Amino acid sequence: MAKNSILLSLLLIFTTVLHAQERNTINPKREFRGVWIATVENIDWPSRPVGRVNSDEQKQEFIQILDEHQRTGINAVMLQVRPSTDAFYAKSSELWSRFLTGKQGLAPDPFYDPLEFAIEEAHKRGMELHAWFNPYRASNNLIDSLISQDHITRTRPEWFFTYGGKQYFNPGLPEVREYITGVIMGVVRNYDIDGVHFDDYFYPYPGKESLPDSITYAKYGSAFDSIDDWRRNNVDVLIQTLSDSIHAEKRYVKFGISPFGIWRNKVQDPAGSESNGLSGYSALYADARKWVQEGWIDYVNPQVYFPFNYKPAPYEKLVDWWSANAFGRHVYVGQGVYRAMEDREGWRERQQLPNQMRYLRENPKVQGSVFFSSKSLTNNLAGFRDSLQHAFYRYPTLQPQMRWLDNVPPTSPVALRKQKILLFFKSRKAKIQWENAEEEGELVYGYVLYRFDENDRIDLENPEKILKISFDNTFTSYHDERAAKGKSYQYVVTAIDRMKNESAPSKVLRVRVR
Repeated sequence: MAKNSILLSLLLIFTTVLHAQERNTINPKREFRGVWIATVENIDWPSRPVGRVNSDEQKQEFIQILDEHQRTGINAVMLQVRPSTDAFYAKSSELWSRFLTGKQGLAPDPFYDPLEFAIEEAHKRGMELHAWFNPYRASNNLIDSLISQDHITRTRPEWFFTYGGKQYFNPGLPEVREYITGVIMGVVRNYDIDGVHFDDYFYPYPGKESLPDSITYAKYGSAFDSIDDWRRNNVDVLIQTLSDSIHAEKRYVKFGISPFGIWRNKVQDPAGSESNGLSGYSALYADARKWVQEGWIDYVNPQVYFPFNYKPAPYEKLVDWWSANAFGRHVYVGQGVYRAMEDREGWRERQQLPNQMRYLRENPKVQGSVFFSSKSLTNNLAGFRDSLQHAFYRYPTLQPQMRWLDNVPPTSPVALRKQKILLFFKSRKAKIQWENAEEEGELVYGYVLYRFDENDRIDLENPEKILKISFDNTFTSYHDERAAKGKSYQYVVTAIDRMKNESAPSKVLRVRVR
């Protein structure tokens, strides 16, 4: 018993010192704090498809996931809405996903629209929702009973090839690119998403067999020196077309891609990274550096699921490389939380992920992180969720601005009809109240409320002073339950637009709580 008490005391001391060190981490005012919510094979959500649970239970599970991420400090979710040429949304020409209802093509009962529901719940919590699509994957396996007779692999079989026990769209067919663009643009038009997101799956990861697209190359590839160049161009055309289409339809919808962590190794290309692993450029025909350089995507989210000093793919070298090749676009580092408990090189060190957070935050060309995946984070593997919640993400943040899409802030609340911010007291709670900003020019999308102590300098770059970030332009009051009796405060409110551009502050309201 005495030995156990000593061990427990040492653990508590270690934890206290660790948290003290992490609390010293500088928290930025703006940062992208994302998490992937994977639906394929029910990895993260729903844990059980409708049929085994009812829709309300499924919705409640999603709410609980978002609530946990909100407590952690997450401000964006990448929700997988098309895992296998199927749909987690109602307004679709494609079939309902079997991962949602247990049977491909079967609608949820009682009926609801998962994507519409997810967007509403995310926005309530000040989170962006990026619709995550798998553009080319058509089936996860070749089990006949799991694929509906109405699935497009059966109705248009000439558009697909089989590789590695799965079915894929043939990216070399112009009609395939047109179809995929149409599917994604349907979501852009019909849903209030904040972004369109792709992961690393373009052409399939290489196996022992050759890709069965030589006939398509013979028909369409005569302008290219090699089949590899032709394949890369097929993907390039889709990315460029989607970029133009998305931004023409809704300028505020971001387009981002999460490629494999290595573009090319330096031994393959002088512009490549100091690494020796699989190359996304060669293996997947994904020229992610070109997409950023051409301005086709708004953010690149490389999957750097490797530890420091890992010879084939060192974390530090890859983060430095992607940030140096951002060409003015955003870099959000993909981090593999699922690896935190692995008994492998680098991952035996439980401080691996916190150290990665410190490293990327020291780089001014990196604007945030995205974590794979939701369940690994909520399960607090290696205590990493605690590190985020109590240290790195201790204070709320706004998402980074994308000035190339929109750089005009909305009108400040203070300039409107000489309105003042009023303070009321009810049940010992301070209630801050203001009126809507007048929507001239940039539309007001929401508000940010700040609270400063009596003698504080008004510094809107200090996230510690943020009380509330709202994506609701009807949010015009707030109960400050943490206002202490006998203290004096200064309150300020700003307006934000859809791109998170922030207005000038309102006039300062000075209040003493009696």
